[in-house]
Amino acid sequence: MTIKSFTTICIAAILLSAGNAVAAMGQAVSPSDRVALAYVTSWSEVMPDPNYLTHINYAFGHVTDSFDGVRIDNEDRLREIVRLKDTAPQLKVMLSIGGWGSGRFSEMAAKKKLRASFVKDCKRVVEQFGLDGIDLDWEYPTSSAAGISSSPQDTKNFTLLCRRLRKELGTGKLLTFASSADAKYVDFKAIEPYIDFINIMTYDIDQPPLHHAGLFRSEMTGKLSCEESVMAHHNAGVPMNKLVLGIPFYGKGARGVGGNYRTLINRTDLTEKWDDKAKAPYMVDKEGNIITNHETPRSIAEKCKYLLAVGMRGAMYWEYSQDDNNLTMVKAVYNGVMEKDFQGRVGCQYHPFCSAPAGSSPKGMGRI
Repeated sequence: MTIKSFTTICIAAILLSAGNAVAAMGQAVSPSDRVALAYVTSWSEVMPDPNYLTHINYAFGHVTDSFDGVRIDNEDRLREIVRLKDTAPQLKVMLSIGGWGSGRFSEMAAKKKLRASFVKDCKRVVEQFGLDGIDLDWEYPTSSAAGISSSPQDTKNFTLLCRRLRKELGTGKLLTFASSADAKYVDFKAIEPYIDFINIMTYDIDQPPLHHAGLFRSEMTGKLSCEESVMAHHNAGVPMNKLVLGIPFYGKGARGVGGNYRTLINRTDLTEKWDDKAKAPYMVDKEGNIITNHETPRSIAEKCKYLLAVGMRGAMYWEYSQDDNNLTMVKAVYNGVMEKDFQGRVGCQYHPFCSAPAGSSPKGMGRI
């Protein structure tokens, strides 16, 4: 074999590998299928604006004390939220069952009879309240970190629960769940056929001076970046078009400083900085100490560029009422996911194998 032939084969192999990697990232999701999802809480009085949402996850429902049904926080508020569909029929409203510290999942999922009763009650709730599906927020199977019971069998039983829910709800209703940033606790390949999409909680990953939701790795990244979290889920067997990126509407603060977006933007004692590697903002005090890290419309735009580039389903956030009165963050998520404020096409800096000229859109990439 000549050197020229060997070189040609090597180049072809590299291009084939790159093409396979691009294809593995997933095709671009059409605008009609994209997700701009808000968690809306039972304890807030703020009514969401459906013009900037595709989905609402109402927080929360819980497994009943008898382990065989669903209990809903503030049913009247849920009815109010569902009535938004009267003027916005495209809106999807789901009940999120669980949340940090919400237990009894392990006991319910462990027994076939209890699982069956719980699932039937989920269907009852969906029909009674006119919901579009169920979101499971068990934090987390096999873990008692939230002060709830757990079992080594939780992962297997979670799969059985999802399978039974899909059968009971049918294909016309949505079934989703919230996943930890580290992509643990769940057998993703096993549950993937039953799930419409997965909401990755890509936040609360670290405390200042480290980012708690930085998009890419930098000197200020600790355990994970959002990109690493997404790829961990993808490598565990979830197609990109079934992954939704989580965005926090609050900051994590040192020395007791934190708060929601509406509070942080009014801090006159702190100066905002930008980590251009992580594409993440943070705030420092007069001495230059990193006090809090948070999100801004700029960082949301970067995250939306990324998720569109790799073919993700969209973005979700916790939670709606933490935005300011102008809905600055809500609009940033919706406009980013729906490409309302971008011109041209996806920037190649977000795709590992993109070397296409400006204005082109290689296979596997979305447009922005």
